[in-house]
Amino acid sequence: NARAAASLGLQNISNIPFANRITWSKLIGLSMLMFLFLHLSEYVWVELLKGTNIGATLLFYVATLFVIVFPISSTGWLRIATGIALKRTWALINPRCSCISHPPQGPRPIPFVDVFYADAMCSLSKVFFDWGWLLHLLYDYPNPVPKSMHAILIPSAFAAIPYTIRARQCLIMYTVGRIKKDPKRYQHIMNAIKYASSIVPICFSAYKETLPPVRSDALEQYLIGLLVINASYALWWDIAMDWGMFQDPKAVAIHACAVGGLPEEMQKQTCVQTCMRPTLRFGMFASACIMFTDTVLRFSWLLRFQEHIFPSKDYFVLTTQILEIFRRGLWNLLRVEWENIKHTRARGKTAEPEVEDEEEAFLGSATSTSNSSISSASVTSSSSMS
Repeated sequence: NARAAASLGLQNISNIPFANRITWSKLIGLSMLMFLFLHLSEYVWVELLKGTNIGATLLFYVATLFVIVFPISSTGWLRIATGIALKRTWALINPRCSCISHPPQGPRPIPFVDVFYADAMCSLSKVFFDWGWLLHLLYDYPNPVPKSMHAILIPSAFAAIPYTIRARQCLIMYTVGRIKKDPKRYQHIMNAIKYASSIVPICFSAYKETLPPVRSDALEQYLIGLLVINASYALWWDIAMDWGMFQDPKAVAIHACAVGGLPEEMQKQTCVQTCMRPTLRFGMFASACIMFTDTVLRFSWLLRFQEHIFPSKDYFVLTTQILEIFRRGLWNLLRVEWENIKHTRARGKTAEPEVEDEEEAFLGSATSTSNSSISSASVTSSSSMS
């Protein structure tokens, strides 16, 4: 909405007409309508008109594009949101590598808004896989796609694109940290390894699909091991690094095992503050529920061993995707909260923190929303976003 106000030349978000305002209810409603229309287009095109699945898919994309482009006032917010998404996507495809050079103010990190957007794309990895598969369907149309190496590897390469982009951001941040002699720059390498651990199961699973059933089944245990490693690593990173919790394992152990009282320097904080963190803007209960839900959904792929509860494999894939989107939505709450806390601390330590304008607007809007008000400073800074 801050970007929408800037694009419309308004000085205050509250002045945005409702037709151009991006709200959570509109986004959820749009998602539900697109989901229903996808199934409706498939039913009409395949069942009634006796067409093909690829024709139903193209019908869905053409109709969606028409709704976005057709200039009616009620969909003005959709065109603004689409433009914002395209700009952010371009920033990922053409990343700001100049940040590792030496501009007048020195090397600057990748804005958090780019990191946040790339993380969201990682939850849509299956969508990228489907786009790669759609290209194969178009290439071999009207014949079925033959079972070959490239027919599996190319969609899998598409699925790995978000993780590759995010890993590249981590390497750029490591280079920035090395130039600035940041003692914590090694964390960016560890983060890049996490995203690399997501790519390995994708490639390994694609390789299994090219093998005979007997050999493929023999490699199943290795795939499970890779998935467990990736899910465990990602879960630890969620809690400790992305949410800023359990930062001091030694202090957590002392609080948990203390008998006969705590050391004087640790009596100022409660057990919850030590185990999680002193500032919990969503409260202890809500934060703990988010942590528990994230832990469970990080291992939602285990449903593959209970596929008998699903009518078909498509329902299994759809279910896991919905669970992943739900998990990402909860993850976003604590991720933006922790980034805003770090941002606030940085502003308190330095008079002019090294934060790009668009990151200031992104985090400033998040803080203002949580306080049910939006400061004029956030709107002003959003007007200068790239």
